[in-house]
Amino acid sequence: MKEVLLVLTSMFFFVGAFAHADEATEQEVIKTIMDGNAYTKKNLTDEVDTVSKDGSLEFWSSGGFLQEVKPGSKPDEYESVNIDAKHIHVITLVPGKVAVAQYYSEGSMARKGSAAVSNYRTRATQVFVKEDGKWKVRAAHWSPIAGGSGTSQTAVN
Repeated sequence: MKEVLLVLTSMFFFVGAFAHADEATEQEVIKTIMDGNAYTKKNLTDEVDTVSKDGSLEFWSSGGFLQEVKPGSKPDEYESVNIDAKHIHVITLVPGKVAVAQYYSEGSMARKGSAAVSNYRTRATQVFVKEDGKWKVRAAHWSPIAGGSGTSQTAVN
């Protein structure tokens, strides 16, 4: 009986520790997304150093082909940007190491050199990996919501 109790107690603590790590991962990824949006709004450019050291494979909301975004790629620059991430859900695959975020991204933007998008509304799925203590994007898929628009960008510059 003592052994069964010991096993059950150990399992309880293990599950509790896993759930805590899962929650920490979720909060860190949400903060990464929100901080990135705030940075872009304030500076009219994407945050640098957000892509994994191994790059990111991405389908963009413009409907183009699969894009390979390399680490250190030149960030996008905007004439204006007012986009918010909403209803963020994070699925932790490996606590503290790998997670998937799914959310809505809505607002307006005018990327330098591209047509303005006044009704930007997309669904986003991003795969994040933790590298050197920071969450980085390894893959992404953006698709317009009915009645909304994606970006006008179709290729990595």
